[in-house]
Amino acid sequence: MPSKLACRGHSEAAPQQPASSGHRQPEDRMLKGQLPNTDKELTSRPGSPPTDSCQGPGKGPVLPLTIPAKISNEDSQAKAKPFTPKPPTRPRLERALSLDDKGWRRRRFRAGHEDLPAQNGVSSSRGSLQDEVLGTPAHSCSPPCLSTSLQEIPMSRRAPGSGGGSPSLWGASISGRISTSLDLLHQDGVSAGGLPRLASVPSSHLLPAMDQNIASDSLRTANKVDSDHADYRLHLQTRLFRAHSSLGPGRPPSVLACDDCSLRSAKSSFSLLAPIRAKDVRSRSYLEGSLLASGALMGAEELARYFPDRNMALFVATWNMQGQKEPPANLDELLLPAEADYAQDLYVVGVQEGCSDRREWEVRLQEALGPHYVMLHSAAHGALHMSVLIRRDLIWFCSEVESSTVTTRIVSQIKTKGALGVSFTFFGTSFLFITSHFTSGDGKVSERLVDYTKTIQGLALPKSVPDTSPYRSNSGDVTTRFDGVFWFGDFNFRLSGGRGAVEAILRQAPGDTAPALLQHDQLTREMKKGSVFKGFQEPDIHFPPSYKFDIGKDSYDSTSKQRTPSYTDRIMYRSRHRDDICPVKYSSCPVIKTSDHRPVYGLFRVKVRPGRDNIPLAAGKFDRELYLIGIKRRISKEIQRQQALKGQHSSAICAIS
Repeated sequence: MPSKLACRGHSEAAPQQPASSGHRQPEDRMLKGQLPNTDKELTSRPGSPPTDSCQGPGKGPVLPLTIPAKISNEDSQAKAKPFTPKPPTRPRLERALSLDDKGWRRRRFRAGHEDLPAQNGVSSSRGSLQDEVLGTPAHSCSPPCLSTSLQEIPMSRRAPGSGGGSPSLWGASISGRISTSLDLLHQDGVSAGGLPRLASVPSSHLLPAMDQNIASDSLRTANKVDSDHADYRLHLQTRLFRAHSSLGPGRPPSVLACDDCSLRSAKSSFSLLAPIRAKDVRSRSYLEGSLLASGALMGAEELARYFPDRNMALFVATWNMQGQKEPPANLDELLLPAEADYAQDLYVVGVQEGCSDRREWEVRLQEALGPHYVMLHSAAHGALHMSVLIRRDLIWFCSEVESSTVTTRIVSQIKTKGALGVSFTFFGTSFLFITSHFTSGDGKVSERLVDYTKTIQGLALPKSVPDTSPYRSNSGDVTTRFDGVFWFGDFNFRLSGGRGAVEAILRQAPGDTAPALLQHDQLTREMKKGSVFKGFQEPDIHFPPSYKFDIGKDSYDSTSKQRTPSYTDRIMYRSRHRDDICPVKYSSCPVIKTSDHRPVYGLFRVKVRPGRDNIPLAAGKFDRELYLIGIKRRISKEIQRQQALKGQHSSAICAIS
């Protein structure tokens, strides 16, 4: 064994030096490849059993941190010339110091705390390089090198001014000494036939900066110094909660769970989409329609992901468009009112006497709401039209959409009085939306009551989608078969008392005139009697009458007919469960003046319950063609707007004469 012979040769040659050369002995031994020892003899490591090392039983080389005594210039030049080493490159020095830092920190940790891996019978999850350095066998007879000498640096021999014990401080003071020793040891080990333990390959990248205090919790957790430390485990569990949640019990940890850099680079994969456990994918319980089954599409888990408080934001609007050919160019003021900071989850818009180009109206709606929304369903009955738009993330949680119509009176081929109903189930809550256009005329209250009765009896809904609570349903009233019902439209109920009385109230009251005007409202009076909209409620009205305006103006009817201003456009709601529907805002849109009616809208918070998967699902069905047309038009208009702004800036030239 060449390494053993080399070690023996060094150990026998040392005592032959003259006693008078006390100052030259450390220098000679260092030049021969042995690390100097200030204690004259190699001290054994505390607690280590005697070994058969060539240095003697229980002996281990110790590298002092103090600079050896000066030697004469003559002897140093004579001895050092043939062996003058070249200083190593900077990356190699940092690599050597980093290995020493690991061993130094490891030693300090074991001195202050009990060795947890030894007690628990598990090994540390640190890098293999450190384990190789720390796990060097005691009976090895290889020449002294970094893996056995630098890790034995005593704690009391730190360089002056080290303060908190940072290796970067005391390492800088002996950098030249260590690099010289490393070169000599490397050359001596190769010449003796031994394999050097420290490769001379430079580091590919600089190590991250460390805290001054090695024992700080931030260093332990951030740089993964002590993986067995309790704080590190708690910190790691908190940071990798989403990554670990995809692993079942008993499964080996993921690569992402061990590599902090990899987790950071893949964070986008785990932050937005919830991880899916393999056992949930294997489970088939959701096909049985279980309400709380793991993995159910309509179940409680999915509902909690999208609506933790189980409340959905709903927008409902009604507008009599007066049969105009061209819809408004911009619908932002209607669909995105200034009072709402956020867009709603579901948009339902019903129109009466809609424009002849129904497709153009739908494109305008899609263009206004943008790519975040898709057209779930649209239906028409004569001049009645209803559009249902939903956030694209929620399209998968809807059942098939069904519709039904009722004709109460045929005025012409285009203008038809009647009702249009659209129903579907969202998660486990069933919805019914009805838009109606009742008989017009100041004194035709009874005809409007007949229209209401025909509607609740004639709408054949639901069809294939099951009723969520059939025991509460009434076959003679369609509004009792759903959890949430919204009925909106031009009901044509007027303010009694004549135009003079209404205008007097509008002029006298400087603020909110609605309470005084509603005392003359026909619909409010009939609802108190229970003859119409049984079980329905209406949000409080705090806006002026929505009918009848001069087109393009804020003044009421100035024609010869002098129609009385009235609240003809209304939104009613009914809930099967108490307090499931909460109105947030109820107002009109005075900005849109293309019709003699002002649009009326309402914002609601609706409670949603988990459901079952054993219902006909829409499976993400929406109007794809409309979606693409609306997005393209939205982009083209934005480009035109930017070009117009650019033209304005370029044309603004200031001439100085």
